[in-house]
Amino acid sequence: MERTVKLRVRVDYATYSALKEVEKEYREVLDDAINYGLVNKATSFTRIKAGIYREEREKHKDLPSHYIYTACEDASERLDSFEKLKKKGRSYTDKPSVRKVTVHLDDHLWKFSLDKISIAVKRGRVFISPTFPKIFWRYYNKGWLIASEARFKLLKRNVVEFYVIFKKDEPKPYEPKAFIPVDLNENSVSLLINSKPVLLETNTKRITLGYEYRRKSITTGKSTKDREVRRKLKRLREGDKKVDIRRKLAKLIVEEAFESRSAIVLEDLPRRTPEHMVKDVKDSQLRLRIYRSAFSSMKNFIIEKAREFGVPVVLVNPSYTSTVCPVHGCKIAYQPDGGNAPRVGVCEKGEEKWHRDVVALYNLTKRAGDVSPVPLGSKESHDPYVIKMSVWLRAKSLHSIMNKHKMIEMKV
Repeated sequence: MERTVKLRVRVDYATYSALKEVEKEYREVLDDAINYGLVNKATSFTRIKAGIYREEREKHKDLPSHYIYTACEDASERLDSFEKLKKKGRSYTDKPSVRKVTVHLDDHLWKFSLDKISIAVKRGRVFISPTFPKIFWRYYNKGWLIASEARFKLLKRNVVEFYVIFKKDEPKPYEPKAFIPVDLNENSVSLLINSKPVLLETNTKRITLGYEYRRKSITTGKSTKDREVRRKLKRLREGDKKVDIRRKLAKLIVEEAFESRSAIVLEDLPRRTPEHMVKDVKDSQLRLRIYRSAFSSMKNFIIEKAREFGVPVVLVNPSYTSTVCPVHGCKIAYQPDGGNAPRVGVCEKGEEKWHRDVVALYNLTKRAGDVSPVPLGSKESHDPYVIKMSVWLRAKSLHSIMNKHKMIEMKV
């Protein structure tokens, strides 16, 4: 497992200039390495380094030789990623474009201590003394080891952005005693805990539309190339806000599964899920909301956090989880309620009422291999309990929410 912690520190002019020299020559080596790989159809680090090392060493005599190694590794990663995108038909250029450069460092190019970080430059070494954030100490004091590699990027106003990489062996998954199914929706995440369906609101719809209205108010009648417009757009933090919600939600779910020694059941979403979902959607606003819901991203956050705790994850087929009765196996007819996806439906055979989010949870559990009996219909206790985002964002565990907070029960 790897975690990257970002450190920012303002340095003096001499230190910044020395790092700027390194960045400039690193970019030149990176460009040459990518061109060599394209011409010779090589993506491996070994072949690229063997092909360009001597020539680059002559060009950049003062640059520490290990920068050539790391630039070749960087080029190898970029070329490999480009080839994968090209095979999928998602590459929009003839070759990887080097727009932003993050300089890669190996154990010869940097040394770490809590007092200062040493970085090799063209004429010796420079030292930076960052202030470590809380998340750094969280990893540092909990058994995570600092990796031999690191990266840095130069920002404006003499600011250096340094990336420290922590590594830790993945714990072995335990044998699960139960299942916690998790159903991902646009505006919420629902899960089944101790046979109680719980719906955690994320307010993704409100966040998406709110930021979209702000973008329109900033850009209406103005060019996006205008400096003031670009400055205002840059200050919008929609992505950061959604990532923060996903991380906290993933941690809450995984810790609950870890404490109860359960396995998490997720839908095995196909690649490019939003494109499949909006294929027949004509409403432009709904298309926008689906695209920015990032279902796969939420799934990946949960899987990544589960690896950290050693929680088993079971991926199941997502087809028809919300439209098939988990008891009788027949179709559920949803009654129009004015929304795009009606929430309450009736089983065509048993005529029980089912809430869309609840039926998905029971179907996910069945597909994971749980054969325990499913309650008949959506009677009072089987409707999902709705937990507002303001509550679960501050909660330490789902168990504490269910005990200490009065939850809103969704009636049919």
